[in-house]
Amino acid sequence: MTRFVGIDPSTKTGVVILNQDGEIIDTMEIVGKGKDPERMIDLVGDTVENLESNDLVAIEGFGFASQSGFLLGGIGWGMRMQMHLDGVKYIEVAPAALKKFASGKGNTKKDELAVHIFKHWGFESKSDNVRDAYVLAQIARAIRMGTASTKYQQEVVKAILEPPKAKGKGKVS
Repeated sequence: MTRFVGIDPSTKTGVVILNQDGEIIDTMEIVGKGKDPERMIDLVGDTVENLESNDLVAIEGFGFASQSGFLLGGIGWGMRMQMHLDGVKYIEVAPAALKKFASGKGNTKKDELAVHIFKHWGFESKSDNVRDAYVLAQIARAIRMGTASTKYQQEVVKAILEPPKAKGKGKVS
């Protein structure tokens, strides 16, 4: 049975696992122990050990405006590399796409997003990392099960499955 997993990689990583019916199997916020790089290794290992080979994982893409970009980039790439090594399939979801899937707008604030998540799915958590992971798990489920119920959710799924072609900046001779 395929499970749908959302991962919001951070120093407090949110993880949500859903079954095919969208029911919650598990939710967690994982915090690494010790000092870096041991903390990062611990965080990556503790996150990825919750995955199974037939899971479909949606992981939040990198936020390029982040103040702690190098740290979060290391954590995010560590998780991606370990999933690749373990043969776990994952898809990247841009932060704006996550917000749009839950609210219809790609620039929704965190506190507003919590209201949209509750209204749409009845899910709540004190952790915005876990809330984001929940939406990511729902995106993975929508991709595989066709459960996107609104036009904006369908647009997000289509953009992930059929990303627009990058426009070139001209020929290089």
